[in-house]
Amino acid sequence: MGQLNAYEVGSGDVVRITVFGHADLSGSFTIDGSGFVAFPLIGNVQVSGLNTNQLTRKIAARLRPDFLKNPRVSVEVVNYRPFYIIGEINKPGSYPYVNSMMVINAIALAGGYPPRAKENRVLILRANDNERLKIPADSSTIIMPGDVIEIPERMF
Repeated sequence: MGQLNAYEVGSGDVVRITVFGHADLSGSFTIDGSGFVAFPLIGNVQVSGLNTNQLTRKIAARLRPDFLKNPRVSVEVVNYRPFYIIGEINKPGSYPYVNSMMVINAIALAGGYPPRAKENRVLILRANDNERLKIPADSSTIIMPGDVIEIPERMF
């Protein structure tokens, strides 16, 4: 997934925030359902929709100058939110995101297609799509964290 720097964190992701020289301020933080992390000293910080570079700058700016003179901050995503697969699939549900996963891998993870699945009509609802549009996908479409994959039922 080449656009990992452009990946926007969201609810359910776990980020590791390191403030160099300050182990007491560093750690792993889960982004809550409202898109916030509770960070030492500065309290709740809205992070949903930010990429790791933007999040790094935001944490550093909130620490400066009241708490640290020149904070050096690093942020990385350590656990992505799950993706979901629904509809005509043997084991619908949520599954842990794996980097560079394609639709075909997700279908295999969910136990494959049952006989009534419309295999050539897979749809994806992207987690970061504010318009909530379902887009057509094929077996090689890359899945992103939080995506919902829908397999429609075939009408005989």
